[in-house]
Amino acid sequence: MVTFVDTVTLHLRAGKGGNGCVSVRREKFKPLGGPDGGNGGDGGDVVLVADPQVTTLLSYHHSPHRHGGNGGFGMGDLRAGAAGETLELPVPVGTVVKTPEGAVLRDMVVPGERFVVAPGGRGGLGNAALASPKRKAPGFALLGTPGFEGDVVLELKTVADVALVGYPSAGKSSLIAAMSAARPKIADYPFTTLHPNLGVVQAGDSRYTVADVPGLIEGASEGKGLGLEFLRHVERCTALLHVLDCATLEPGRDPLSDLDVILAELAAYQVPEGQLPLLERPQLVALNKVDVPEARDLAELVRTDIEARGFRVFEISTVSHEGLRALSFALAEIVDEHRAEAAAEAPHERVVIRPKGAQAQFTVRLEGGSYGNFYRILGEKPERWVQQTDFQNEEAIGYLAERLERIGVEDALFRAGATAGSTVMIGPGDGIVFDWEPSISSAAELVTAPRGTDARFDRSTRRTTSQRREQYHERMDAKAAAREELEAQRRASREGEE
Repeated sequence: MVTFVDTVTLHLRAGKGGNGCVSVRREKFKPLGGPDGGNGGDGGDVVLVADPQVTTLLSYHHSPHRHGGNGGFGMGDLRAGAAGETLELPVPVGTVVKTPEGAVLRDMVVPGERFVVAPGGRGGLGNAALASPKRKAPGFALLGTPGFEGDVVLELKTVADVALVGYPSAGKSSLIAAMSAARPKIADYPFTTLHPNLGVVQAGDSRYTVADVPGLIEGASEGKGLGLEFLRHVERCTALLHVLDCATLEPGRDPLSDLDVILAELAAYQVPEGQLPLLERPQLVALNKVDVPEARDLAELVRTDIEARGFRVFEISTVSHEGLRALSFALAEIVDEHRAEAAAEAPHERVVIRPKGAQAQFTVRLEGGSYGNFYRILGEKPERWVQQTDFQNEEAIGYLAERLERIGVEDALFRAGATAGSTVMIGPGDGIVFDWEPSISSAAELVTAPRGTDARFDRSTRRTTSQRREQYHERMDAKAAAREELEAQRRASREGEE
């Protein structure tokens, strides 16, 4: 049965925004009540919350599909729709949020930190909000936009001050159990520890956390054993404690060779950019199981060689607790020093304000397809406006044309070489496709038409001057031909009488 999960893929769907309402106030003795359609409610977000009480991603392994609540529709009498329910997902402190491609979205290392991983859709405006001095009674409302829908990857990296590294069955689990209140599973066979264990150690006035990382073997950085899978839990640690087994009975193993193997695997592991490599962090060595006479002799023999490499060495026993007090205070000294340096070097948070007008609102590019070239418009606003438009309503389509022209889409299309009748697509993939007609101007406020219709979409039936002139000449020619025919008939009748 799975009890610990540190990597999971979440399938998220934020709530959809509610549609706005088209309504006109009808009340006795108030014939011109005006529009009173309310706005739709915003869709619910999906929010990740760093919770210190959560230590695993197991619940999301069993239930990876999560979604926020949809926003309510607007109603008449200026009643707005209810906002969708926000879904909060507690995750362990130290969770890294990534895209399926591996790009880091957020590193949640602060308890209580909140991150909106899937924003909900925006609610549509009702016709009351769309009314203006020139458009007094809009016959349309905006639709709600869909929320974020996609996958994110959660990867847990344990947040601890000290990491215990070493071969399987070197005594790391026993050491964390002896130094803290943690009670990991302990047995006399390799790979007993299948997931990192955390323990809190109190050394005088200092308190710090220790992580027991599953055993490393030669080739762990290349995927052998369990080391590669859990080496990422060492990334955040301030110091490393090498736990070496001085009482091993395996042939070809001794504390010096074990230390060489572990150092080689730590050197081969690539930490994320900007972090200190593992071997450049403070490191201590603990020679374990000195309660066994042969192990004590071996520890005294190799201690000089290990200290010659620059390591501080402690002879300990997790059974008799020999040397644990000195080791705990030495680790506390390193942790306190690092915390003081981090507090002194912590940069002040800078608030950067980027005006929205400084960024391009859209781009126009010419693309080729199976059925010829077309112009694609990409941008947050045009794509959102298309999602908000009810294409069954002519007035709503006219309003979309006005908004696009207002931000300069028509001028951009002209500069890109588009002509009347060119195919234009808004949005990525299979977006909204239409034939561009630049003759549609932004004068809908001055056009009188029934609500829900736009006179600019009607074809003009008024004759032009040339058409009237042509029809006049056709009538005159027809009358002259008729007179000549009557005259010919009269002459023929007279000749018959004679």
